[in-house]
Amino acid sequence: MEERLELPQGTLDLLILKALALEPLHGWGVSERLEQISREALQVQQGSLYPALHRLEKRGWLTASWSESETGRPAKFYKLSAKGRKQLAQEEENWHRLTDAITLILRTAE
Repeated sequence: MEERLELPQGTLDLLILKALALEPLHGWGVSERLEQISREALQVQQGSLYPALHRLEKRGWLTASWSESETGRPAKFYKLSAKGRKQLAQEEENWHRLTDAITLILRTAE
């Protein structure tokens, strides 16, 4: 198995918003989705994930409600709000601009 990658600072919010774009998930579900989509290259630690979820909820980018999880236990499910969808679009645009600029630099610096 390949070594897991460290998340660049400032990307966790974008990844959480993207993970929740399809459907509401509880915190563990967000973590699992990111790990699966990244082919296990990324693993978000609970110590980073839950404070980020609370921060995004406080900003109004997520809404949350308690419901029963797939195991039958109560869990807090997070859902992207309309404000969060707008923020996701902005974050994705910024990410693409940044990675395009970095790619240009790496290609010309050889």
